[in-house]
Amino acid sequence: MATIGELGEQIVAEWLQSQGYSIRHCRWRCRWGEIDIIAVNESSNILVFVEVKTRSNSNWDEGGLKAISLAKQQKIYQTAQYFLGKHPHLAEYYCRFDVALVSYQKEQSEVKLIIKDYLENAFEI
Repeated sequence: MATIGELGEQIVAEWLQSQGYSIRHCRWRCRWGEIDIIAVNESSNILVFVEVKTRSNSNWDEGGLKAISLAKQQKIYQTAQYFLGKHPHLAEYYCRFDVALVSYQKEQSEVKLIIKDYLENAFEI
C-alpha cells in the first residue's frame, strides 16, 4: 500500500502528464538525496525537478512550503547535477526546480488529495 507521500507524488505526476510532460523518474535516488519527480516537456525543451510536499490541512509548515529550506534546495540541486551527469543527453534542456504542495484529508476509509499549489521555478541556485 502506498504512503500518503507516494500518493501525493502520484497525483502530481498524473497532473504533469496532463500538462504535456512525460515522467522520466519518480523518487530518483543517489547518495546525495532524492528527487520526487523528474519530467520532460519535449515541445518546450524543459526538464523539471519536482519536490512534492503532501500535508494535512492542519499542518505547521504552510502546506510544506517551509520545509523547502535553503539546505533542502541545495541538496535537490546537487542531486539534479548528479542526475544530469548520469543522463548527459538531458543536459541540453532548460532545467527548472518546481515545488508541488498537495493537501490531503482523511474521510472515513479513504484519503482525498488535491494539488493546493504548483510553484514553477520555485527556487534557483
